[in-house]
Amino acid sequence: MSQSVIRLDGLSVFGRHGVLPEETRLGQKFLIDLVVTVDTAMATRHDDYHQAVCYAALCDRVVARVSGEPVQLIETLADRIADDLLAQFPTIAALTVRVNKPGAPIAHPFSMVSVETHRKRSLKVGFSLGCNLGDRAAALSMAVTWLGLVDGIAVEAVSQLYRTAPWGGVDQPDFYNLCVTGTTSLEPHALLRACKEIEARLGRVPGPRWGQRAMDVDLLYLGDRVVDDPVLILPHPQIAHRAFVLVPLAEIAPEQKIGGLSVSDMVDRLPREADDVVPCADQPSCNAEDLT
Repeated sequence: MSQSVIRLDGLSVFGRHGVLPEETRLGQKFLIDLVVTVDTAMATRHDDYHQAVCYAALCDRVVARVSGEPVQLIETLADRIADDLLAQFPTIAALTVRVNKPGAPIAHPFSMVSVETHRKRSLKVGFSLGCNLGDRAAALSMAVTWLGLVDGIAVEAVSQLYRTAPWGGVDQPDFYNLCVTGTTSLEPHALLRACKEIEARLGRVPGPRWGQRAMDVDLLYLGDRVVDDPVLILPHPQIAHRAFVLVPLAEIAPEQKIGGLSVSDMVDRLPREADDVVPCADQPSCNAEDLT
C-alpha cells in the first residue's frame, strides 16, 4: 500500500474564536498546521490528479471552518477541522491538526499558543474464525478475546457458534465457526499480521489447503477498501461462496455491503446443502463432543 504525507504549515485565517467578548467581536488571526497521511495507491498508480487529495481543497475546508461559526476553545476548533477533513476526503488515513493562536490574551511575553489533535480513520472490519481440532469452542472464545485486545481493533459484535461441514471435500471433523465485526484504525496488512499471530498462538501450523485447522482467522473486509497483492486480497475473494462465513456474518451484520451486495443478499443467493451450517445452540452435542 502506498501512502504519502502532506504537510501544510502556517495557513493564516481570520476567525472569531475565544472566551472573551472582545475575541468574538473583533476577531484575530489563527495559524493552522496540517500533517495529513493519505492513501495514494490509486493516484500514483495512474498519476491521476482526481484520485489525490488536492492541497488547495484542504486549505478551502480549513478556511471555511476557521472563518465560520465561533467556538470558545481552540481545542474544539482543532477537533472540528479534523472531523471535517476526514469526512470530506475518504483517502485520508490519519491527520494531525495544530491550531496556533498568536494573539491569545495572555498577560506575559510568549511567542505562540497552540493546540494539537490527532485522528486516525476508523473503518468497519469483519473477521471469520474457525477450527476443527481440540476444544473448538474454547479455542474460538480465546481467539475472540485476543482479537479484542489488539491495539487499534474495537470488537462490537460476535456471532453465536455454528457447526459447519468441512470445506473443499477433505475428510476431516466438522468445523466450529463464528464471525466478529467491529471498527479499526489499523491498515490492512497490520490486521493480517494480527490474524496470523492469533492463529500461531493457538497452534496453527502449515498444512494442506482446506485441511484441519487448530485456528483460522480470516480478514473479510475493511470498510470499502480494495487490496489485491501477493499477500492479501480484500474483500476476501471467497466470501460469496462460503455459507460458513455468510451465515454467521448475516447474524451480526446483515446490511454490510461487500462488493455492492449486502451480506443478507449474498446469503439469499447462496446455494445451500442441508445442515451445512447449524447453530450450536440448536445442537447441544457441539460442546459435549469436545469433552469426550
